[in-house]
Amino acid sequence: MDYRDHRYRSACGRLELAARDYPAAAGDEAPVLLMMHGLTRNSADFEPLAAHLAGTYRLIVPDQRGRGLSDRDPDPAQYRPDVYAQDMLALLDGLGIERVGVIGTSMGGLMALIINALRPELASAVVFNDIGPVLEDEGLDRIKSYVGPRGAMASWTEAAARCRAINAPAFPDFGSADWMAFARRTCSENADGTVSFAYDPAISQGFSDEDATVVPPDLWPLWDLLDRTPVLVIRGTLSDLLSRATVEEMASRHRGPYAAVEVPRVGHAPILDEPAALPAIRSFCQEYVN
Repeated sequence: MDYRDHRYRSACGRLELAARDYPAAAGDEAPVLLMMHGLTRNSADFEPLAAHLAGTYRLIVPDQRGRGLSDRDPDPAQYRPDVYAQDMLALLDGLGIERVGVIGTSMGGLMALIINALRPELASAVVFNDIGPVLEDEGLDRIKSYVGPRGAMASWTEAAARCRAINAPAFPDFGSADWMAFARRTCSENADGTVSFAYDPAISQGFSDEDATVVPPDLWPLWDLLDRTPVLVIRGTLSDLLSRATVEEMASRHRGPYAAVEVPRVGHAPILDEPAALPAIRSFCQEYVN
C-alpha cells in the first residue's frame, strides 16, 4: 500500500507538518478522503482502513502537529482542535483540493465539525468515528489518566504490553498479534532502540486548562451547521466517550442523510476495519463522497 510522504507548512507558518498521500487508480479524477486521527494517534492509525479504501479514493492522512512525523509545537497552547482545523485547510489548499469526504476519529471528528463551520462547502460527507457533540465524562477522565509524559519503553514487546494496559477494556477480543500491530501504529522507535508513544507529551496540557481549549463546552451549534450534509456515525458498543443517547439526538437534529452503526465488543474507538464498520463506510462513501 504505497503512499507519498507530503510535507507542508502549518497554517501559522512556523511548523513543518507531514501527511500520507495515497494515490487513487483514477488519478486526479478520483474522489478524495481526508482522514483525521484522534488525540494521541497519528496517520498510521488509519492503516487498516486505508488498506481497503486506497486505490478507489485518494486518501490524505495527516499527522497533526505534535504527532508522528510532524513538528512538535514549542507553544503547547496551540495543541487544540481549532488550530488543527486551520492546518487541515492549509494542507488541502496547498494540494489544490476543494472537495473532500471526511473521516474523523475522536478528536478528528471534532475537527470535522470546526472545518465545516469554517468552510461549509468543503465536505461532501462526514464519517464520525466514536465522537459526537457530547463527550461523556467517563471517557474524558480515562483519556486524562494516560495522556502526557511517560518514560520510554525498552522494547516493542513492552510497548505492546503498555498499549494493552491502557486500551484493553476497549478491545477485549484482541490477541498478542493485535496488540503488537496496535503498538506499531501508535508508537515509534527512538535512536537508542527504545520505544515511545508517537506524540508530544505536551498535548496533555489542554486538559488542565480551564478555558476548555481541548473540548469546547457546547458542540451542538457546530453539529447543527452540518444541516443536510450526509453523515455516518460509527460507535463502539463499549464506548465510554460517545453514548447511544447522543447518537440518537444527533439523528433527531440532522435533516440530511444520516446513518449510525454500532461495532460489537469494541470501545473507544473502533479501528474501522471491523465487519460491522467497513461495509458501512464503503457503502456510505460510494454513495456520498464525490
